[in-house]
Amino acid sequence: MRLFDPWPVFFKREFKRNWPFLVGFATSGFIVTKFSLSLTEEDAKKSPFVQQHRSNAMLKSASSFSTFFVAPVSI
Repeated sequence: MRLFDPWPVFFKREFKRNWPFLVGFATSGFIVTKFSLSLTEEDAKKSPFVQQHRSNAMLKSASSFSTFFVAPVSI
């Protein structure tokens, strides 16, 4: 006697319930990927948003780097 395999039933039922989420996730992922890959360094140089966050990130990374990785020098 063959044993009943519940997995095909489970996947069929769950796909019926979750296909809108899967399609929306795939569509959103495609759009975000397409736009993010189309950005260039020239676009970043022109963008005020990128410039503001780049300068803040550089300041924060420089201070955290010097705080944690540079040994204090006592004379």
